[in-house]
Amino acid sequence: MEGFINFLKPPGMTSHDAVGLVRRVLHEKHVGHAGTLDPGAAGVLPIAVGKSARLIEYLDNVSKSYRAEMLLGVETDSGDDTGKVTERLDSFEMPDLNQVEKVFEEFTGNIIQVPPAHSAIKINGRRACDLIRQGIHVEIPSREVEIHSIRFIERDEEKKTLLFDVDCSKGTYIRSLCQDMGHAMGIPSTMSFLVRTAVGNFRLSDAVSVEELQELGEKALLNPEKYIGHIRRYNLNPKRRKAFCNGLSSDDRAFGETIDHQDNVTLRVYAGDEFLGIGHYDKKNKTIVPDKVLAENG
Repeated sequence: MEGFINFLKPPGMTSHDAVGLVRRVLHEKHVGHAGTLDPGAAGVLPIAVGKSARLIEYLDNVSKSYRAEMLLGVETDSGDDTGKVTERLDSFEMPDLNQVEKVFEEFTGNIIQVPPAHSAIKINGRRACDLIRQGIHVEIPSREVEIHSIRFIERDEEKKTLLFDVDCSKGTYIRSLCQDMGHAMGIPSTMSFLVRTAVGNFRLSDAVSVEELQELGEKALLNPEKYIGHIRRYNLNPKRRKAFCNGLSSDDRAFGETIDHQDNVTLRVYAGDEFLGIGHYDKKNKTIVPDKVLAENG
């Protein structure tokens, strides 16, 4: 039993809880997830089962998409509406659409952000949120992330909220984005709603709910090849299939001329139409090296 599940995580469930659910439904021990989703958030959570769990790391660099609601006039220590209010502005004028669009544009591209202290970011091997619960002060280092686009959806004058869609790189915290954009507008703000609508090729429209997963069982499993299509394909000489499956490298001097100056390029390796697993090109030795063999050695 192996493959990916495009799971629709409901609010209130942790990513770890989702893995436990899949283990119980499929009676399979080898299960993992890609891209942790906050307990309060909903949306796409890719889950890998069986041998496919070895492919989880290759989903790490794919882009992600979200629909988020930003509440203006309130800021919290967690960056969302579950945290302790640290600042409140009872009277302010809602920014007009031109100002909103201008701020969205300012935060599009490569930006520096500081992840929320109430997050799973690890500080000296321990999660920041766990340290905070123990009363330990933490300093979260800033990081560079890429915001591919921010698209305005709706402005609610009465609720004091802005609804928008975001496409972004891995490691982006939408809670921090909401706070930072609020600062740019001169208004304290916090994230009041979040749903992840995509992780790479995993789309919200195709995700299965808890109830659907329980009904479908292993029929919910998807062929993993479609979801690692961002990795370059390499067609191995079928005569070297057995060697690859045994963990042996294969010479290919010509391939190095096609990859410019990159070293150790990750590859999806095929023998004919059969997906063998993941390898990389060792430019120094001019060889294709197996990393994760998924095909049976037969």
